Amino acid sequence: MIKNKWKRYYLKNLIFYAICFLVAIYCLFPFYWAIISSLRSSADLFSTEIFPSRVTFDNYKYIFTDITFGCSFWNSLVIATLTALITLAVCLLAACPLARRRFAGRKRVLLIALSVTTLPHVAVLSGMFEMIRVWDIYNEKSALVLAYMIITVPFTLWTMTNFVKSIPKDIEEAAIIDGASQYIILRKIFFPLLGPAVVTTGLLAFIAAWNEFLFALTFTLTNQARTVPVSLALFSGASQHELPYGMIMAASVVVTLPLILLVVIFQQRIISGLTTGSVKG
Repeated sequence: MIKNKWKRYYLKNLIFYAICFLVAIYCLFPFYWAIISSLRSSADLFSTEIFPSRVTFDNYKYIFTDITFGCSFWNSLVIATLTALITLAVCLLAACPLARRRFAGRKRVLLIALSVTTLPHVAVLSGMFEMIRVWDIYNEKSALVLAYMIITVPFTLWTMTNFVKSIPKDIEEAAIIDGASQYIILRKIFFPLLGPAVVTTGLLAFIAAWNEFLFALTFTLTNQARTVPVSLALFSGASQHELPYGMIMAASVVVTLPLILLVVIFQQRIISGLTTGSVKG
């Protein structure tokens, strides 16, 4: 009987690890295929070898010497960073009163923020275009930052409000009794405790702005203003009949690496942020 229990235990573990392995292969294989495709020459473009027999770095040489791609990469970095920072500043200042104060319309604000996240980007495209045209910021970085905040602010505000609610009220009340002002409470109590939440939501806002395509395509016109997703879509070969598949894969790998690096650097804070408020006590 004991042997049967151990057999069932080992069988369950074997099935569990087999499923984890299959899921890992399913998730990582597209990125692996992009890497090996970027290392192939044009002659081996349609090769199905899992391990390439010939490796070339010509695609990466072209990417790093292409002025248009470098400009687009810099635009994406600046726009995504500004979007994340402004989103965090706005949502931090709004989440504290929404989580701690009782006032008319508080729940409606949160419901509106949640409902905005369900809207497709196309639904607000014409309105945003008219606003950008009136403000005369078309083909500018500020236009994309403004447009991206429609995506990042509602989700970040909702998430940050729940994080603030998870902070015990006793800490805030003790600070008020000691004579701390609202500014001191925000700077010395809320902000340090919300560190994991800030990193998590800020990184999600950065990724959303980094990967966004529709607004970047609509609100930019020149190569000097375009972001990386648009530049990748507009890559062209030496002729109209040539698809620079290897260059596109090389650019995709280069664009994905900063996101992977950020996740690796902040993985502990991300895990802490995702689990904040999940346990009471």
